[in-house]
Parts: sequence; structure tokens; C-alpha cells
Amino acid sequence: MARAYDFPEDLLTAQEELHQVVHALRALYDRLPWSVEPHLGFHDPEYRRPRQRPATDGRTEEDRAEVRRLRAQQQELSIKIVTHPFWVKLEGLDLVTARTVLKYVHDAPAVDAPAA
Repeated sequence: MARAYDFPEDLLTAQEELHQVVHALRALYDRLPWSVEPHLGFHDPEYRRPRQRPATDGRTEEDRAEVRRLRAQQQELSIKIVTHPFWVKLEGLDLVTARTVLKYVHDAPAVDAPAA
């Protein structure tokens, strides 16, 4: 069983913001055209499983700017989390476990939450 870690509030906030940015980036990629640049599309029936992509006008400059903004924010938050001073007091397997626990800390119900 993983022990409880007393993560500082700024580290918890950064992790939650990172989750939100990753989710926003995935949602953006899901709605964007498959090709960044205009493309005529293709159909490849000779591949072991036939592949195809429709023609596309590519992504708009606004879409590209939004991808750049979210990716920069993702990188900034990742660096903030990985270089946080909290990690200095941990080592070895405890450090690895704590980093993993932090990734999922917002998924788990609070320890003192009443059972439903």
C-alpha cells in the first residue's frame, strides 16, 4: 500500500493544471484536421489493413497558435512539477512512488471523505 504524502499545495495545483491542459490538448487534437498542412488525402488498399485519410485544408493559424500555447503550458507545468523542491527529501523507490501517487491524487476520493 502506498503511503500518504504531504504534497505542498502549489505542487498539487500544478499537477491539476497539467491534467487540465493535457485534457484540453487532447480535445483540441480530436477536433483538428488530421494534417497540419493542406493535403489531398490518400487511400492505401495495399497496406495490411487498408488506410485512408480524407482531403483537408489543414489547420488554421488560430488552431496552430492554440496548439503552441497549450504545448508550451504543458511543458512549463511539467518542468515546474519535476523540479519542485518537494522531491529533494525523497529518494529511491519512495521518490518513484510519490511521483506516481501525485499523478493520480486528484482521481482518488479524499481519505477522510464519508463513504457513499
